[in-house]
Amino acid sequence: MAKAIAPVAALLLSVAILLVGNGLLGTLLPVRAQVEAFSPIDIGVLGSAYFFGFACGCVFGPRLVERAGHIRAFTAMVSLASALVLAHAMVLDPVPWWVFRAGSGACFAILYMIIESWLNEKATNQTRGVVFSVYFVINLTMITVGQLMLILEPPSSFLLFSAASILVSLAALPVALTRAEAPAPITEVRLNLRRLYRVSPVGAVGCFAVGLASGPFWALAPVFVQSFGGGVSAVAVFMSITVLAGALGQFPLGRISDRIDRRVVIIAASIGAALAGLLLVAAAVAAPGLLLPATFFFGMFAFPLYSLSVAHANDFADNRQFVETAGGLLLIWASGAVIGPFAASLVIRATGPASLFAFTATAHLALGLFTLYRMRRRAPVAEAVKGGFLDAAIAAQTVSNIDARETQGEPPSPDADGSAPDADGPAPAAA
Repeated sequence: MAKAIAPVAALLLSVAILLVGNGLLGTLLPVRAQVEAFSPIDIGVLGSAYFFGFACGCVFGPRLVERAGHIRAFTAMVSLASALVLAHAMVLDPVPWWVFRAGSGACFAILYMIIESWLNEKATNQTRGVVFSVYFVINLTMITVGQLMLILEPPSSFLLFSAASILVSLAALPVALTRAEAPAPITEVRLNLRRLYRVSPVGAVGCFAVGLASGPFWALAPVFVQSFGGGVSAVAVFMSITVLAGALGQFPLGRISDRIDRRVVIIAASIGAALAGLLLVAAAVAAPGLLLPATFFFGMFAFPLYSLSVAHANDFADNRQFVETAGGLLLIWASGAVIGPFAASLVIRATGPASLFAFTATAHLALGLFTLYRMRRRAPVAEAVKGGFLDAAIAAQTVSNIDARETQGEPPSPDADGSAPDADGPAPAAA
């Protein structure tokens, strides 16, 4: 393991520092927005702005990296992201915050792109699973540490913004000082989203539904906790438990999906996430002591759904389409994450903060029902061609380099049984 990690040790150190800062900022902003009396819609748009910027960064980032190189682009994006953190504290108004947050989203998309292309190039086929497993653990652990830093000072303090900015800035040092050779230039992936839907309707709809539910969670869950009497410490613990539960649920559900029809696991996880969301609504209204157990189950079922959807799509994708598939699904997820926070904020304004998790439950239940419908339309993929969940999980957490122009003049992709897809998606291979 040490030999596998050594070539990317400096990069992983940068990742760890960067994600502590980003984890702190992501939880601090909605809490501070609540302190400043931003409306639910203002906070919802703030969340949508981040994911809009993230999608733009995925589309336009490769050109920046190609022009400046990995190391210079990394340090430039770290510098800009650090400045934007401080800008939030200097201008306490919703509209500038939307702009700053969109800029942060673009910066972090490009940073993730650089990090993951670097990891991919330095890892071999034999070490890639180890390298990305360590990267996955660092992701969740450091984001959790950042969220827990929220309890160190009141959210009205400038100190927390300063700490987040310092952490983001320090992330540049290991990469800037490394003696390791930078990776080859990033290549763009051209997408055809219509073909992607035809290849895997459940994979495409699953990623959109996950974005529709996870975007509001990241943007509005801190507000949800505060609205029912939780302080800053309660927000930090609530968010951290959800993230850690998501990490615990990833691989057990993934391993089960390798052994049975993956859609059964997607349906089960969707129903579990929907029920956990409804339990969160009930707990907020009548039994606050159940909030933490309920959010544990929410994270355990909701967070693995993206990787499960990507794994299902990869089961039907040609070997040459894995990168294209991952990039397309990422863009679909980002589209849902842009829409979700704003839509959820409208629901919250009309019906109250508890409806946040009623909104996520609706998205998850819709995914479960759609997947059940698709099971009647298409037979499960043959075991001989089914991919492993670990490889799909690696693809799912990788920010692809997206050229959003759709390819033209390409024939529709065949189904797993070799037949052409119909207008409503691929026909079943068997009854």
